[in-house]
Parts: sequence; C-alpha cells; structure tokens
Amino acid sequence: MSNIFGEAWDWLGEPNRWSWSDPAGIPYRTVEHLGFSALSLVVAAALTIPPALWLAHYRRAAFLASSVVNIGRAIPSFGLIILFWYLASRWELNTSFWPLLIALVALAMPPLFTNTYAGVISVDADAVDAARGTGYRERQIMFGIELPLALPVILAGARVSFLQLVATVAIGAIVNNGGGLGRYIVDGFAQGVGGYGEILAGGVAVIVLALLCEGIFSLITRFAVPRGLRVETTRQPQMS
Repeated sequence: MSNIFGEAWDWLGEPNRWSWSDPAGIPYRTVEHLGFSALSLVVAAALTIPPALWLAHYRRAAFLASSVVNIGRAIPSFGLIILFWYLASRWELNTSFWPLLIALVALAMPPLFTNTYAGVISVDADAVDAARGTGYRERQIMFGIELPLALPVILAGARVSFLQLVATVAIGAIVNNGGGLGRYIVDGFAQGVGGYGEILAGGVAVIVLALLCEGIFSLITRFAVPRGLRVETTRQPQMS
C-alpha cells in the first residue's frame, strides 16, 4: 500500500505534470474537466429553469415536478453514457463529445427542475398578490418576484447537479475516450500494476476538485443570496 502512495507522489512530482501547455498536465485536464461540467450545467439550466418557472407560476404539472427528481435518481449515469455513445456511433457523430454532453445534461436537469419548481411555489403568496395589486404583469412577477425569492433553492439544486457532473465526467472518460481528470484513471488501468499510482492520483484529483467546487458554490450562494434567504445544500425541498 505504501508503494502505491509513493508511486502516486512520484507521478505528481513529474515536471510536466503541472504544465498548463501540456494536454496531459493536471492544469490542462482540470480546465477540460470543469469546462465540460460547466457547459452541461448551463445547457441543462437553459432547458429546465424557464419551463419549471412557468409551470410553478401557474401551478401546473405538480405531479410531474414531484416525480422528475425520483426519475433522475433512478437513472444510472454510466448506462446513459453507454446508450448515447451507441446512438452517436450509429449516427456517425463525434463520440468523444456528444454522448457525454447529452448524458450530463440529462443528469443535471432533474435537480434543477425540481428545485426551481419547489422554490417558486414556496414564495409567499402575499408578496405575489401585492405585486399584482400594484400592476405587475405575470412575466414581471415571475422574473422580478418569484425567481429572485426562489434563487436560494435553485442554487442548491445547481450545486447538487454540478457536483454530480464533476463526478460523472470522470466516469465518462472510460467510455468516450475523452479528457478531464478521469483520463488519468483510465490510463492508469490500461498500464496494469504499474499504473496504480496514476489511478490513485487521478482519483484524489477528482475528489479535490469536487471539494473545491463545493466551496466555490458556497461562496456564490453567500454573495448572490441575502443571508436570510440562504438554504442548506443537503436540505431538499419537499414536494406535496
């Protein structure tokens, strides 16, 4: 066991390992990893938050909103990547990009949808009625009243989604021959016994990145949301 830790330390100490210009370097792979995760989150948010906001404002599709998160939890991420990789290869698409992107977007959507819906329907009805009484239109109420007040819950969903994406990008390297920090784990397994140090170092890198992302989202919530409106990440909104 001590030899594995020593191999991992030696692997991390290689001169080119921390080069920004080397595609195999940790900085390059980290940016690649974060870029894929962030792109997937942005696409999922663009596809999910507007319809969830509209449905919640008009109090429609409550059963759908309460079921989406459970469906999302039941879907195996690795299975999704395999499915979309197969479809992309049949349709002659780029198998190192589209399968992982589509799978990541599908995984990120349920928490975003459910938290947006739950956050909006939990907005104080008196605040909405007061806005209508002062002449606010429905769109102004949605984007000027409900969305800002629901922001803490939406950010909690975004945090859950992003951390899941960071972990899944690492898994995706197994299937799509892509980059990111998961590439080190795949390459280490390909080497056999001699690659155990790289596997360990790659796994630690993914864990550290996830912890850093958790801290960054905490700072975003702290600066973007007033103190009285902040919610705990681990507390998921309850759908009736």
